[in-house]
Amino acid sequence: MNRASERTSGPGVGLLLGAILAAYACARILEVFHGGAPRLWIVSLDVLSAMAFALVDGARHYRLRGILVFAAICTVIGNITENLSVLTGFPFGRYYFAGLMGPKLFHVPVLLGLAYIGMAYVSWTLARAILGEPYGEVSGMRVLTIPLVASFIMVAWDLAQDPVWATVLHGWIWLDGGPWFGVPISNYLGWYGNIFAIYLLFAFFLRGRAAAPMAKPGSSLRPALLFYLLCAAGNVLQVLSRVSPAWVQDPTGRAWRFSEIAGASALVSIFVMGAFAAIAWARISGQEKEATG
Repeated sequence: MNRASERTSGPGVGLLLGAILAAYACARILEVFHGGAPRLWIVSLDVLSAMAFALVDGARHYRLRGILVFAAICTVIGNITENLSVLTGFPFGRYYFAGLMGPKLFHVPVLLGLAYIGMAYVSWTLARAILGEPYGEVSGMRVLTIPLVASFIMVAWDLAQDPVWATVLHGWIWLDGGPWFGVPISNYLGWYGNIFAIYLLFAFFLRGRAAAPMAKPGSSLRPALLFYLLCAAGNVLQVLSRVSPAWVQDPTGRAWRFSEIAGASALVSIFVMGAFAAIAWARISGQEKEATG
């Protein structure tokens, strides 16, 4: 292993990733048991720890330049599509951002733009694990198949999260409501297309490029899997929240029971996000067995 490999996969990096995962876990717990802590601080810890995880873990796999390119693609495309949808309703639907996530860049909170980076990276990594040969070249059909699968993994996260953040917390407001606890179907169709475009651009960037010079056991994918599981667990934990009032309304006047929103989020997290995590875990375990056998 050369010096570049040591810098990106040594014990110090493992400890740093562990600390970041702990910070993210704290953020998800504080979302439920915040004890009066300012909501913006909790949201900031959530978003920034996820972004830090992507940058540190991503540098191990794609070098610093590669993960910075990924972060730039996420931020630019994410901000463009979010601002476009706020102004025109395309591609997600008609909505606007309230003050929960702090200062805005044009019509979109800065934290929202950064929020794309962490979960987009984790979903991409799980897709590579699920499809096999996670350290193989991104070429041929893999330029298309990795973005296709990664987009489903990330939409599962949004399917669980959006009703809580929109209908309950009012981080953003869907003007026309929607059948998924106040969220329109267009949000998920637009979200898939948006994320797919991000992944496709990154796949084209990686095409023909060598992977970062590092040790490549399947275990190096486990931190991203653990992050995804922590996110799913944080969603399940929401069923313990005590929200007052117990009923919330979307802008159309339709009332939704918080316990049902939290329950649906938990079910998606267990049986959809959990399914992706289980498949990734099985594939990673198989790769480790092949490496040691």
